[in-house]
This record gives sequence, structure tokens and C-alpha cells, in this order.
Amino acid sequence: MSEHQGQPTERPDGDPAPHQAPALPAATVFDALGAEYERAFAGSAAHHASLDRLLEHLAPGSRVLDVGSGTGVPTARRLAAAGHRVVGVDVSPVMAALAARQVPDAEFRCADIRELPWADGEFDAVCVYFSLLQMSRGEQSGLLGRLARAVKPGGRLAVATVPVDVADVSAVFMGQPVVVSSFGAEEFASVVAGAGFAVEERHSVLFTPDHPAGAPEPHLFLHGRRI
Repeated sequence: MSEHQGQPTERPDGDPAPHQAPALPAATVFDALGAEYERAFAGSAAHHASLDRLLEHLAPGSRVLDVGSGTGVPTARRLAAAGHRVVGVDVSPVMAALAARQVPDAEFRCADIRELPWADGEFDAVCVYFSLLQMSRGEQSGLLGRLARAVKPGGRLAVATVPVDVADVSAVFMGQPVVVSSFGAEEFASVVAGAGFAVEERHSVLFTPDHPAGAPEPHLFLHGRRI
């Protein structure tokens, strides 16, 4: 369910531009995109480098939660191939089904991550690659706090977002109307730290999705440790 920002299309008064279709739920957006999303984003060198860094910190057979697992590629596939026990969660039935076929060694659940209960310290690590952007800022902060409690002390976090200072802005992502929220880079790092993670590494890149509607967008990758 990796949920990227897209291009805002709103009037100065904050209302959607007249041609803008109503925003769609995340499940609808990513059901429509399916494997097209994977083709556009799975080749990101920065995403693979982030996974490299995460894998360096994981003990053999670690239990990892993949939030917004999408088609399972590249995150769940690489983690499972390295022998880790991956639980992927995605709100899109199409994405969850694709992931289950492509990464049979991982477990995938079709659900809203905000509604799932997790035991304290249930996971050794959590990945949150671009899966916050269709949540409000308050929901993002609250979810990161819940995820921190689900990771054992000393466990790892890998998180990525589009670091722009927007709240509930209408946008078009790969042809799909969405509403997005995010934080600037420094504020997002503060939100992650406030959730209970010590931010140890950060990396910023400009990435252009492999898609006819793709335009360069900033990507911010953070790595942290559960305090």
C-alpha cells in the first residue's frame, strides 16, 4: 500500500480544483494500480539501500512487520529471502493477493493497519515504506507510536516518506485522486523520535517513478532503534 504523494491540485482557498474527482479510499486506489505500482517504484535504488541497512541489523530469523506491504516487492521478498519471518499488512485486497503469490514464504493480511492489535514487543523490526501518506498527520503520529510499542526494545525501524509540509491536500497519484498529508523532513524525524525511536540514519533522494505520469519527487528514508 505504499502511498505516495502525487501532485497537489487544489485552489488557494483549499477546495479541490473544479476538475478534481473526489478522493478515493486507499484500498480503491491500490486495487486499481496493482502491479503497475510495483513497476513504477520497486526499482528504487534508495529503497534497496535502505533494505540493505535494515538487513545488516537483523538477527537471523527476525520477525518483521511490513506496513503497507503492497505487492511484496521489494521489501517482503528481500526480507523473506534472507530468512526472516515477515508479516505484511495492506488495506488493498488486490495488493495482498499479489504479495501472497509473489512472496509465498511471508504472511500477508488484508486489513487496515490502524485497526489491528499488536502485542507489546511482538516484532524485532518494522518497515513503513511510504505507507502513511493517505493518513492524517494525527493518524501518522499515533500509528508510529503504536508500532513502536509493537517492536521490542532495541528493535529496528525503517521508514520512508515524501517529506513535504502538507495536510489533507487533494492530489493525483498515478491517475488516481487522493488526499495526502505529510511533514517536512525535520518535523517527520521529530515525529518518529517522539513515537519512541532513536533516529540513527537518514537519507534523502529525488526519485522519478517509472510511469508515464511519473515526476521527480523527494524521498526521505530514516532508520531508527526502539528506545
